[in-house]
Amino acid sequence: MPSTVPPITYLPPQKWKGVPIPLVTRSDSYYDVEITPFTEKGCSVNLVRKKSEKEIVHTPEEYDFPDSLYQDHRKNAEAYGIVSESGELKACIEVCPEEWSNRLAVTELWVCEELRGRGIGKSLMDKAKEIAKTQGRRALILETQSCNTAAIGFYLHEGFELIGFDSCRYTNNDIGRREVRFDLGYFFDREARR
Repeated sequence: MPSTVPPITYLPPQKWKGVPIPLVTRSDSYYDVEITPFTEKGCSVNLVRKKSEKEIVHTPEEYDFPDSLYQDHRKNAEAYGIVSESGELKACIEVCPEEWSNRLAVTELWVCEELRGRGIGKSLMDKAKEIAKTQGRRALILETQSCNTAAIGFYLHEGFELIGFDSCRYTNNDIGRREVRFDLGYFFDREARR
């Protein structure tokens, strides 16, 4: 019998602003980013999935700016999620409009370990797509990292595609750390072709 997804509710900023998201990335593989030097003839970029010699782990403690809901720089963000009866956040998605480009950004997406594999990530992403459509956005965008292969697989399954990358977003050695920022996009005018 398939499990049901608990109700997804609005998380008001008055209560949830600044609440940290315990986002831990664990992976046994990564996408290696190979870039040939840029010349007047051009360059090439190759993304190759590789097995890691040891598990790649990134935790919130590594960063000076850990993930949390309703950060000040995210104007007009909305968050939705699943909260336990005791008031503990179990899953969430936050979206924020990018007005100048008419896109909606998924700025946070997290499901606690115990609830993974139950369709909650898909339900949260469906909520983001619904909001984007209601607002008349041309695309839904998000960022992930080259070491987060499980998330990348999920996003590709959800219809996202690579729209760019940044090889020095977090440090000057993101390629070596296997944590290159990947930007992914979902385009509503392409839904009929999926």
